[in-house]
Amino acid sequence: AQAAAGRIGYPVLIKAAAGGGGRGMRVARSDEALASLLPQAQAEAEAFFGNGAVYLERYLDRPRHIEMQVLADGHGNVIHLGERDCSLQRSHQKVLEETPSPALKPEERKRLAGFVIKAMRELGYKSAGTLEFLYQDGEFFFIEMNTRLQVEHPISEEVSGVDIVREQIRIAAGLPLGYRQSDIEFAGHAIECRINAEHPDTFTPSPGTIASYHAPGGPGVRVDSAIYQGYAVPPHYDSLIAKLVVHGRSREECIMRLRRALEEFVVAGIDTTIPMHQKLVMAPDFVSGDYDIHWLERAVGRAHRTAP
Repeated sequence: AQAAAGRIGYPVLIKAAAGGGGRGMRVARSDEALASLLPQAQAEAEAFFGNGAVYLERYLDRPRHIEMQVLADGHGNVIHLGERDCSLQRSHQKVLEETPSPALKPEERKRLAGFVIKAMRELGYKSAGTLEFLYQDGEFFFIEMNTRLQVEHPISEEVSGVDIVREQIRIAAGLPLGYRQSDIEFAGHAIECRINAEHPDTFTPSPGTIASYHAPGGPGVRVDSAIYQGYAVPPHYDSLIAKLVVHGRSREECIMRLRRALEEFVVAGIDTTIPMHQKLVMAPDFVSGDYDIHWLERAVGRAHRTAP
């Protein structure tokens, strides 16, 4: 591992080969740190995924997380539905996603799409899928591919007008895609907030019974959820309880609608991350689009240090 790290160059990221979500992941900045952190990552990977295999990759200090949604029917037809910027994360878990990315130039977006489409054709991929990358200084670094539907897929639906779930079912039935890339017209901007049953400051889980519930509405506002007043949020699973998806003609309009929707969103009886999102969408760095995958954790750390 130290020999490999020497070829890659420190710092390196140790990652579990059999899983994701930040489990089995450590950052090593020297041979000594690698010797200590490698067995920790292997043990965590074994515990969570039943496989202790890990690999090393270059660690980027201020990257953005950019992913691209694809649909491929196995008959040679492949289209993309644009990129999603998923850089607002905590503990490697996505918190808010938007499309299109405020960080990409048109030529970079075109270059990434060309690579993704070519790769999916050569692999003979069949289904909906997402290819994930880190982006820094004009370069894309491949992370992984999710060969499934993702939590944040609704924002791609909102800007493209394509029902990804419907298309995935059609592909599974052996039907060819009903779209060519030239048929896809991207309109406006979309943002998704993941609403979790967690304390908005400490992020500790908050299972329990929902005492009252009111979902926001209005033009461009969509809520994907199964909760209701009286629903008991269990402690055994992922804490995601709702997805607030907002679409606007521009990023500015989208943010304004999102702020209003968050003010209207009521989930009482348990703690949720709604207040955290309300602060997030007011932050100047978010409004300007100037953030990276470490921004949110830095912001949370500053808030904790300055709290009375």
